[in-house]
Amino acid sequence: MNRYINENDKKMDELLQKYIAGNASEKESQRIMEWLREDEQHLREYKRQRKLYDITLWQTKSPVDIQQEKKDPLRRVLDVIVRIAAVIVFTVATTYFYTHHVLQDKEENMQTVVVPAGQHAELYLADGTHVWLNSGSRLTFPGRFSKKVRHVELDGEGYFKVSSNIKQPFIVGTNRCNIRVLGTEFNVLAYEKDSIWETALLEGAVEILQKKSEVSLMKLKPGDMARLSKNQLTKEKIHTTDYFRWKEGLICFNDISLRDIMEKLKLYYDVNFVINNQQILDAHYTGKFRTHDGIEHVIRVLALNNKFTYIKDNESNTITIN
Repeated sequence: MNRYINENDKKMDELLQKYIAGNASEKESQRIMEWLREDEQHLREYKRQRKLYDITLWQTKSPVDIQQEKKDPLRRVLDVIVRIAAVIVFTVATTYFYTHHVLQDKEENMQTVVVPAGQHAELYLADGTHVWLNSGSRLTFPGRFSKKVRHVELDGEGYFKVSSNIKQPFIVGTNRCNIRVLGTEFNVLAYEKDSIWETALLEGAVEILQKKSEVSLMKLKPGDMARLSKNQLTKEKIHTTDYFRWKEGLICFNDISLRDIMEKLKLYYDVNFVINNQQILDAHYTGKFRTHDGIEHVIRVLALNNKFTYIKDNESNTITIN
């Protein structure tokens, strides 16, 4: 039995292990969050158990994994890189949790969460708002929100379940527009490097605001999606829930051109493309990939379907399409 959980509270110990393994429900995860806020020692116990869990994962390999590593040394190297990335993300997350939840008496202590390429992240803000962040995204937020407004800044893609508070509206600031809500569930696609800007609403209501003047540009109802392209803001209906499945670690393409697919892959995997075969770019594709399968798996499947060849330069992280 660990030192910081009451001897009679075996259920909490089991719940903590379930949470660390990634098998806890949303309600159970919320209970763990509350438990971590109760005592600084709880956070230390969480970090201790998480470290043991990570070490166990690192050292445990199936016979199939061992055989595959013998056949493919590159996979062994990539596995180590992925684990290092996971440790970095975990360190950022635990540091964030400590400063955000334990030291939140410090006013306006700004936090920034950055998601590595090929990964996605999940976190709760001080007001209880639940946030998912896609690959290559950056979210900046205060350790404690002001009494008048809850303001965060997003560069990338995020899915928000905002806690309702009429007196304290929630604002997502992006490079092109701001989004104001009172309590709702919505997705924002706003990578600074991307020409496409989108907001899709599932529940509640949101208002699209001009970046500097705060002038209202558009209001959305559930099922609506706003798209800003070439300074033109349009509204359309959400046609498929695949749009949000990146939260589950899935990349979904629904009858979109290879040109647009390449643009998305650039953002998700921080990779460069050199296209020597321009004829393939207008071909359309529908399919799903798991983010952790990696960029080469995605390109390999696309190459088979669209009859092109490719070369990957690992030093420059560039893929040349022929």
